[in-house]
Amino acid sequence: MFACCEDHIDLAIDMYVDKMEQAPEITHMTVDNQSKTCDFCPKKAVYIVGN
Repeated sequence: MFACCEDHIDLAIDMYVDKMEQAPEITHMTVDNQSKTCDFCPKKAVYIVGN
């Protein structure tokens, strides 16, 4: 599962599909998790990619 910003959502999807060999669920971050940063850069995460 990856937390990612708008810029890295494609990378997160590609990495998930390569690892799990299935399409991920993509969830918009809730207000509770909005302090989390992107797993690929220092920006604020907007999406959770994974099941």
